[in-house]
Amino acid sequence: MNYQTLQVRFQQSICYIQFNRPEANNTINDLFIEECLRVLAICEARATIVVLEGSPEVFCLGADFQGLREDLLDGQKAAQPPEPLYDAWLQLATGSYITISHVRGKVNAGGIGFVAASDIVIADESAQFSLSEMLFGLFPACVLPFLIRRIGFQKAHYLTLMTQPILVQQAQVWGLVDAYDAQSDVLLRKHLLRLRRLSKPAITRYKSFAGELYELLYRSKPLALASNQAMFADPHNQKGIIRFVETGQFPWESE
Repeated sequence: MNYQTLQVRFQQSICYIQFNRPEANNTINDLFIEECLRVLAICEARATIVVLEGSPEVFCLGADFQGLREDLLDGQKAAQPPEPLYDAWLQLATGSYITISHVRGKVNAGGIGFVAASDIVIADESAQFSLSEMLFGLFPACVLPFLIRRIGFQKAHYLTLMTQPILVQQAQVWGLVDAYDAQSDVLLRKHLLRLRRLSKPAITRYKSFAGELYELLYRSKPLALASNQAMFADPHNQKGIIRFVETGQFPWESE
């Protein structure tokens, strides 16, 4: 299996998916989403555990603004269609395997979606988490159903409005991170030693039950997709994104 945006390996029934767009800070584009969905479809049959990882410095920084700028200047689509990414997070949250995000370094915007959709989040001491969308006239419409499920409305609300990063210690207090350590690789191995004892049928039944128990992820999907599309189609927001990519200036900064 060859992928352009991911590095994938199976170790018995454990699938390791490493985000591999170092030149773009592991940002999310169409191919990234397509390849994630392709791997997760294979995991339905082959895996009991899926481990998501980024680089030591960056887990995932959200939407690929550089790619979006190029599309807009070429007169192409206004933004990545949001449904495939939402479906990837749904698959992580409800699929027939245990999902673990192993976070090192920065996580922002859509990267938080992968974290919030995971069953277990393990981090090292360098991890920090942010939602920067409001700085660009956007808000994390597709992330919020998953994030609210994990940490509750008010903390997700605060993180959205403040736009500034929180460190791993605060993330654990809020429930966004389940466990962290300076040696997160060792911590991950300890979790895997325990989790690999669980059978595929037991995991499948439990994840199906948990998905039905918390229906917000499904009920929120139409609203989240519509809100996301409207924000990215707004010419004012598009102009701000293009300017940020070209100059590094945020929308509120004077030219």
